[in-house]
Amino acid sequence: MLFEISENAEKAISKYCDNYEIYLEKEEILQFDAQKSNLEFAKEEISLGIGIRVIIDNKLGFAYTSDMEKIENLAEKAFSNAKLNEKDENFCFCEKSTPAKVNNIYDSKFENIQIGESTDFLESIIHICEEEGCEPTSGGFSASKSENLIVNSNGVSASNKSTGFSAFIALNAEDGDEKSTAYDGISSCFFNLNGEELARDTCKIAKDSIGGVNVETSDMNVVLDYHAAVGLINTFINAFNADNVQRGRSILADKIGKQIVDTNLSIYDDGSFDGGLNSGFYDDEGTGSKKTQLVENGILNGFIYDCYTAKKANDENINSTSNGFRGSYVGTPSPSPSNVIFDFSEKIDISEIKKGFLATDVLGAHTANPISGDFSVESNNGFLIENGEIIKPVKKAMVSGNIFNALSNCEGVISQIKQYGPFIIPKILCKDLRVVG
Repeated sequence: MLFEISENAEKAISKYCDNYEIYLEKEEILQFDAQKSNLEFAKEEISLGIGIRVIIDNKLGFAYTSDMEKIENLAEKAFSNAKLNEKDENFCFCEKSTPAKVNNIYDSKFENIQIGESTDFLESIIHICEEEGCEPTSGGFSASKSENLIVNSNGVSASNKSTGFSAFIALNAEDGDEKSTAYDGISSCFFNLNGEELARDTCKIAKDSIGGVNVETSDMNVVLDYHAAVGLINTFINAFNADNVQRGRSILADKIGKQIVDTNLSIYDDGSFDGGLNSGFYDDEGTGSKKTQLVENGILNGFIYDCYTAKKANDENINSTSNGFRGSYVGTPSPSPSNVIFDFSEKIDISEIKKGFLATDVLGAHTANPISGDFSVESNNGFLIENGEIIKPVKKAMVSGNIFNALSNCEGVISQIKQYGPFIIPKILCKDLRVVG
């Protein structure tokens, strides 16, 4: 279907110009939401959309639609929009490249998934939480299949197909007059989610958080659990975005070849990662996916680029790192991470930490300064660590510091490697963060 539509679009846009790009996207979604113990919302949706970009006299025109009967009008609109925009010699479309070898991003189970199977899965998570003595407040399950096709006037014809499955649960735990909350979610390209583990682990966090004590303000070793780590390193990874670098919005702009994080840490962006939630044969511009080393043993190697920022760099050694992504067909590509891997050469076990603080999650990470990296966040489900054991929950605490400084003095924690959003990480120990009671 997508190829037939692209052929019609090529015929339509070729009447106006010979420098064009066509992006087609089809998505199928099955979604269920629960409030407390009841399924409240269900959605089954199929969406199809197309976006066309053209370059005329170094001017970019863009238009999109979800109506495949209006492709002729869409081509004319993209052409007309180009005339209204300013010239920029860096506008370009990607050249032909080799697709990545990517495994485990498509599960054929999606084609035969039944509504009853999906609702049973979500209801089982809810029931396990209730068996554990917790009160679910909300939950959800979704299954999706995404397909896209990128065709351009440079001879590119690139396509991707992947599936995604996810579930989450939010709940309360009570003991007398005391109450605690917890939240967690799981995601995979395959329908191999462990709902029971999700339910029991989330309940344990909530129940263990009851009876919190106050903590004295001090500088402490802080273990960032997955949610807490992701919240803070979102700010960190933005500094690797070539657009931010070129606009003077990155503290790393002049630090190529310099140490920026602990020497036991290497960081990669890998759009071809086996089973990665954001893996594909190509990025959303049609550049073959690849693995890019951003940091090697603490030393900054480079940034993530799409085609536009790579050309703007005006350096023959810089090309797109296959990080040109779109939110959907209604937008144009920009540099974004795919699967960001934090690879620690050394890891510490929690049993080796004499005194510290465990932050399961943080609130307010979005308020971190995107340029300086300064942050002050509220810890959610925090715990004290003494002599290698997690001993007491903490009522309320703030954690503050600077994410660049924190990662320059950090270690990986021996733990399961998990992917949340674009980040593939273990738990992370950051030394000497300020914990405010």
